[in-house]
Order: sequence, then C-alpha cells, then structure tokens
Amino acid sequence: MKNHLKEINLAKERIKNVIKKTPLIYSDLFSELSSNEVYIKPENLQKTGAFKIRGAYNKLSQLSDEEKSNGLVASSAGNHAQGVAYAAKELGVKATIVMPKNTPFIKVDSTRGYGAEVVLHGSCYDEAYEKALEIEKNNGATFIHPFNDMDVIYGQGTIGLEILEELEDADAVLVPIGGGGLISGISLAIKSINPNIRVIGVEPEGATTLKTSLMNGKVTELDRVQTIADGVAVKKCGDKTYDIIKDYVDDIITVSDYELMKAFLKLLEKHKLVCEHAGVLTLAATTKLNFYNKKVVSVVSGGNIDVVTISSMINNGLVSSGRLFCFSAEMPDVPGELLKISEVLKDLNANVIKLEHNQFKALNRIHNVVLEVTVETHGYDHIEKIKNKLNEVGYDIKQIY
Repeated sequence: MKNHLKEINLAKERIKNVIKKTPLIYSDLFSELSSNEVYIKPENLQKTGAFKIRGAYNKLSQLSDEEKSNGLVASSAGNHAQGVAYAAKELGVKATIVMPKNTPFIKVDSTRGYGAEVVLHGSCYDEAYEKALEIEKNNGATFIHPFNDMDVIYGQGTIGLEILEELEDADAVLVPIGGGGLISGISLAIKSINPNIRVIGVEPEGATTLKTSLMNGKVTELDRVQTIADGVAVKKCGDKTYDIIKDYVDDIITVSDYELMKAFLKLLEKHKLVCEHAGVLTLAATTKLNFYNKKVVSVVSGGNIDVVTISSMINNGLVSSGRLFCFSAEMPDVPGELLKISEVLKDLNANVIKLEHNQFKALNRIHNVVLEVTVETHGYDHIEKIKNKLNEVGYDIKQIY
C-alpha cells in the first residue's frame, strides 16, 4: 500500500506543470437533494477538459527514447485521446489515436488539434481498442492503454491526493467508472491515507462493466453497452483495475440515462458548469446514497461535449424534470376554441413556447382540428394541474411528453 502512495506522489510531481489543480466546489443544491454535504471535484475544468491528461502525461513522461521514437498509439472514446495527444505534443512524440465512429465531434476535433492522427473505427471503445492493437503490431508503435496500466492509474490517483489536501475529513468519494482506471487510482490514494473513507463507484445502467465482473468474481465482458454516457461505454474492464477495485472500492451504484439528464441540467443551471454525460454520473448518484449528513466528494470527470448534444441534453433534462409539457387535443374548428385553451394556460401560469394548429391530424377533418402545444412548467405537480383543468373544461388531453 505504501508503495502505491509513493508512486502516486511521484506522479504528482511529474504532472504538476501540465495539469490544473481543480478546487472543490460546495454544492448547496446537491447537498440538499442528498441530505449530505456534497463537494464537486470539477475535472471538466482541466486543460484538456477531462482528468485523462493526468494518467496520460505520467505514462508518457516515463517512456524510453526508443519507445517514443516508434510513435504512440492509443484507443479512446474521447478523453484519453486528448490526454495522450496533448502529452505527446508536449513531449514531442508522434501519436495515432483510434476512436469509435460515434465519438462526439468536439473530442475528435480537439484530438486532431493537439497534433495527433485520428483513426475512426468501430461503434464502441472495445472495437477501437482492437484496431489500436493491430496498429501496434503492424507499425511497432508503443500502445498507451487508457486504464489497464499502473502508470496511468497512478496519474489518475493524484485526484485523490488533491481531494484530501483540501478536505481531509471527507467521508466518501464518488467516482465514475468506465474501464476502472480513474477509480483504481483514486481508491489507492484515498485508502492509503485514510482507509475509513468510503470510495464508491458509479456506472450507467447500460454499461455495468465492473458491477457485473464483481458479481461474477472475475473480469466479464458485456455482450453490449447502451448508454448516453459514451465516455464510459466499455464492455470489459482491465485485469489490473478489476483487482484494485475488488480490494479497495466499497460499493458501486448504477444510474439511468434519465437520471443523468436531470443531473446534467441541475449542474448547468445551478453551478454554470458544462459536463459530458459520463462526467455527471456521480452527481446523479448523490440521491441514491444510503447514508446522510456526511461529507461527500463527487468527481465530475469531464466536460467535452458538443453544442448539439448540449441542446439535446437540456431539452431532455427539462422534460425529465417536468419542466416541459407537450400535449395534443382535438377540438371543434370554430372561432374562440384556441382562446379557451390559452385562457386556461394563462390562468395556471404555463408559458407557451410552441404551438401547432393542424386540421390534417384530426380524425374528423371536416369539423375538428388538432392542437399541439408545448408549455414551460414548474414540475410534475404543475403539469397535473394543467391536465386536470383542461379535462374539467371539456378537452381530452393526450400527453406527448
């Protein structure tokens, strides 16, 4: 255990000039929602927009001249790619990064921006990984694993050191899990300093890589992964990360995509922080903890998300939080009917943001018209009041979302 802590402290020295020491941010909102004291560790504010620069730079800075001369190859769903590309640029090494074809454009563009060659292959991380191994074999390049490498793990562990430097009496640390490198490093750091602090992993319901492996007592490859959190869509963890997590992680919580969207919106609205899907995993999990009145650190792992996805996440978050309500109603095509519905919505303080008046959607096109309305609401109770009032005045409402 002491050896792990020594290596993490050495990593801290190696990377200190290339990373930003991200400060903890106390969250009134997530504290209230979870009945704990919640502190955000905002790695989305890191130089490359995610924590991955820590492990990547620690690994690359220790490569031999021969290993560097052969060039580097890595596989990544995005953030490890940027970490390796940035570190390679700083150290003057050529890098090739294999990324899944569905990787968000911002991650691909940023990786190329750091000077790396990008190869798009496969539909998930694991398929990109196989392609990277093929390049390693054919070209003799040095492969940089995103999580199953102790130097990478030690680099990620520096986050644990920073957390305890700032909040030494923390009771629990929540960490997102993809392949397990981040939580492996953080758990080694945390448990080396204070074994009583709980380290809890968080996975999306559609990619329970580590939870499944722990249940089976061995590294287990999932048949498929399906989650909006592309950064943690990993079918198979590493043997090194599995062994560390098995021994040093206290629990793993799973959250749904629905819960991710709500947490994303809360973080954006209340803290003005933009976070990617995978990065908000731990905040979504704060309301699922089985303890109260504890000091909890939530590691927000990254913020590399494109504006189109941000727009979609905001809309989905509004719907999932009951802040947007869309309904349709078939009504007589006579003057004054639209005014009646408008009066109901006005009286209930529901703001209309979209309206479609379409005769062709009505079953009785001669006499009726279908009205589709989207309104801004204050939550599910407000939506029920609107529905009840419209039913009361004679309209048969169909909720679209």
